[in-house]
Amino acid sequence: MNIRISWRSAHVTAVIKDTPTTSKLTAALPFESRAQRWGKEVYFEVPFEAKLEPDAKQVVEPGTVCFWVEGRSVAIPFGPTPISKGDECHLVARVNILGRVEGNPGALDSIKEGDRIRVEAA
Repeated sequence: MNIRISWRSAHVTAVIKDTPTTSKLTAALPFESRAQRWGKEVYFEVPFEAKLEPDAKQVVEPGTVCFWVEGRSVAIPFGPTPISKGDECHLVARVNILGRVEGNPGALDSIKEGDRIRVEAA
């Protein structure tokens, strides 16, 4: 399945895997939230909860669509965060892997703190 993540100036499309968390994500579509930033990571709260999955990771590739269990948020890093070593995408905690942004994840850098985010099926 593909989802579209939109904000005032642009959007990205992401390919979503089939996992217990993505089932909850797709059931909640469409929804809106407010963007938050942490270095080169955008994250936003979602209207569902999920448990940590066995393949959860803390260091991921740029553009990986993640679910931060403790923050009840989708997190999408596109570069280093404040705890990264070098250019790695190091998240604050282990996260469930939901999928990947298609194309250049650097487009997410245009999202500003507080921007309205809309997530819907693509």
